[in-house]
Amino acid sequence: MMRPALVYTLLAMFLVSLSSCEVIGGIFKAGVWTGILVVAVVVGLLIWLIAKMGGKK
Repeated sequence: MMRPALVYTLLAMFLVSLSSCEVIGGIFKAGVWTGILVVAVVVGLLIWLIAKMGGKK
């Protein structure tokens, strides 16, 4: 039979790992939206620059 201290330690580690997975998931969701926003801004700037260069002819 396992010692109670070992059982509680394993249970605590299990619970901590579950909450950290939720935190990591939130960070990745924020990262995805930030990446999408950055790509949209860069594409917009490229289109704007190309339009400016094309209009000066």
